[in-house]
Amino acid sequence: MHRRGAEPAAPPTDLMPAARPPTRRTDAAPVGYTLTLDRLRHRYVVQMKLTPAADVQRVSLPVWIPGSYLVREFARHLSGLRAQQGRAECEVTQLDKSTWDIACQPGRPLTIEYTVYARDNSVRAAWLDSHRGFFNGTSVLLRAHGHEGAPHEVTVRPPVDAPDWQLATAMPAVRADPRGFGTYRAADYDEAVDHPFELGAFWSGQFKAGGVPHRLVVAGAPAAFDGERLLRDARKICDTAIAFWHGKARPPHRQYVFMLNVVDDGYGGLEHRASTALICGRRDLPRHGAPAEAARVGEGYVTLLGLISHEYFHTWNVKRMRPAEFARYDYTQENYTRLLWFFEGFTSYYDDLLLRRAGLIDDAGYLKLLTTSANQVLQAPGRQAQSVAQASFDAWTRYYRPDENTPNSTISYYSKGALVALCLDLTLREAGRGTLDDVMRSLWQRTHGGPLTEADVAEVLAVQAGRSLAAELADWVHGTQDLPLKPLLQAEGVQVLEEPSQWAQTLGLRVTEAGGTVTVKVVLDGGPAASAGMAAGDEWLGVEPLNDTPRIRRTTPPGSTPQDAGWRLTRLDDLALYAGQARHVLALVSRDKRLLRLPLEIPTSVTTWRLVRPA
Repeated sequence: MHRRGAEPAAPPTDLMPAARPPTRRTDAAPVGYTLTLDRLRHRYVVQMKLTPAADVQRVSLPVWIPGSYLVREFARHLSGLRAQQGRAECEVTQLDKSTWDIACQPGRPLTIEYTVYARDNSVRAAWLDSHRGFFNGTSVLLRAHGHEGAPHEVTVRPPVDAPDWQLATAMPAVRADPRGFGTYRAADYDEAVDHPFELGAFWSGQFKAGGVPHRLVVAGAPAAFDGERLLRDARKICDTAIAFWHGKARPPHRQYVFMLNVVDDGYGGLEHRASTALICGRRDLPRHGAPAEAARVGEGYVTLLGLISHEYFHTWNVKRMRPAEFARYDYTQENYTRLLWFFEGFTSYYDDLLLRRAGLIDDAGYLKLLTTSANQVLQAPGRQAQSVAQASFDAWTRYYRPDENTPNSTISYYSKGALVALCLDLTLREAGRGTLDDVMRSLWQRTHGGPLTEADVAEVLAVQAGRSLAAELADWVHGTQDLPLKPLLQAEGVQVLEEPSQWAQTLGLRVTEAGGTVTVKVVLDGGPAASAGMAAGDEWLGVEPLNDTPRIRRTTPPGSTPQDAGWRLTRLDDLALYAGQARHVLALVSRDKRLLRLPLEIPTSVTTWRLVRPA
């Protein structure tokens, strides 16, 4: 992520007095961590204390973080691990990439010390520099085997050279100073690593939703940032989500913290049980003086609101109601499930829908977002190569490790899962059998907000629909045929317009354009670029129009200038200018410094969807 100097700090905004986290017992927890900040060297210095029950105490660091399905090897940033009992050093033996055994005397306090290098400016790991700190417990807190179910305490010492720094976390406090630094307690290890910490001179504001205190902290906000606007809109999202799940009843969390890291260019979020870590670009923030009307909200800000809506909906759908395979996390390896189409996909369906219900976008804005989702799936050849259930299972090796062939070999369980939710919702509505909202709330009650299986989903859908939807689930979730989007949307009064696509989609390409060079990033199966033999990494230098017959070129006398001479291509849209009415061209590309002339057919029948509701 690019960072340019120190951003001006906006004054704190509080819509109510600062809410102190609930206080728990003040006696020491069986497992405790004390973190000291070495800001200039980007390191957390950790001291861990516990009392071992055996003569060998095993400790390990998770290899992944729940919600982000990739083995990330956090232990590669851990160094200097040593252990003591009193003044006596304990022998430490490393067993594998992230596990250590410590020889010790049972029943005597054990102190373990180590450092964690923190320069991952994402929502998944840990960051520390002179301007900001952030960490997830999975990156910093060793797991003491045999003590996972005991209470854990995390103490963060304030940096002596940064009196303006604050601390924000949803973990309940045991004792904390007015800036938030102090000791926090979790019921067990799972809870301890499910509460990220935000540190720095951040902007802060608060509101209540569903009777519950919510806090929004923003790091890196520029002077034009309209914090009041973001607070108001976030509150509308939270109120709408709480009402969706509970009506007028209180939600399951006692407090909630949004942690937003603002960078030059970035996007992402990671859900936790009572908080979320978010990242966005500065240009996506609301600004003072911007239009207040929902219809005039900028696309970047709508994207940010959708991210907030998505991660907050996860408070119910994946953090509590979750795949049965995630009933107990295994932090040492991949945890597989075929249900991410439900937990991520259905959440992706509702994130935009709740924006509409909250009045933050209008009908046209919502249909525009829905159009984008539909085209993302329809324009991906991978939808015909892999089911969305299999894509969920393969998340560990595919979704988080994309390459130039990803669009051809897999489908996003976010995008297609959202369209499966849409199709189920429209099916229920068309039959007059309620909505998908009823299904979600019934699943919450059925599972008591706990582990869920696909059988649970199928049974609740059958009850709601008055018939089995097993065939639909087999086709839409476990099959690769296209979803019946068009007839279902048309039955709901939404018109599906097919319009000429942009050049990239017409040719079956994804490119980057920089410095006057068009570089091929992806070649989609079945498209003209694939038939021409283009490949990822090709630099598309120029284009030469041909006769309508692709293998016959015009000839001209020596020394004369042919009418179909080639043209330098500096952006893809220039193809319309240089090709004219020609349906066949030669694409001049550079591949590994070799110049190739590839015959390329320009089709006329490629279209893209636009959804509208007639007035």
